Amino acid sequence: MEIALIPAVQAEARRSRGEPLALVDVRSPAEFLSVHAAGALLFPLDDLQPKKIAVELGISEHHPVVLLCASGNRARKAAENFHAEGVPHCLVVEGGTKAWEAAGLPVVRGKGMISIERQVRIGAGSMVLLGLFLGLVDPRWYLLSGFIGAGLVFAGITDWCGMGLLLAKMPWNRAKPGCCQLKK
Repeated sequence: MEIALIPAVQAEARRSRGEPLALVDVRSPAEFLSVHAAGALLFPLDDLQPKKIAVELGISEHHPVVLLCASGNRARKAAENFHAEGVPHCLVVEGGTKAWEAAGLPVVRGKGMISIERQVRIGAGSMVLLGLFLGLVDPRWYLLSGFIGAGLVFAGITDWCGMGLLLAKMPWNRAKPGCCQLKK
């Protein structure tokens, strides 16, 4: 299965011409609140229900869904979920919201927050340092640093990050009810 990619500028140009494209952001609510493409609806990847979304937004061959995340990886996973559930009419914005914003396309800015990716780097780095310092007291603590390193290698190879998924569920990464165009 090949996932169709679309440049941000082209997606916005098609929307501006009146083409019925449903713009769906699959990031966490906190990331969405920080900055998102104007007109995007939030359907977080961890709660994604492709068939329900397809019915709600009227997704079809003539009304495809355009998927966005921060850089494109989660949007590709969302497209795979749509395809797996029999909804093949998906386009993934190349480079995600970062590319959308870099192209000067309309965005909505909210309160600033630290991205999940940065939170993973901060958390992993902190645990590696903690393991190194505690290893001076008891050498078994060096295993913590090794475990985190192995986890990062695994995440890089498989594109699946358990720490990122866990952090996305933390209260500070959740939106308060009614704060944004959250769709379930």
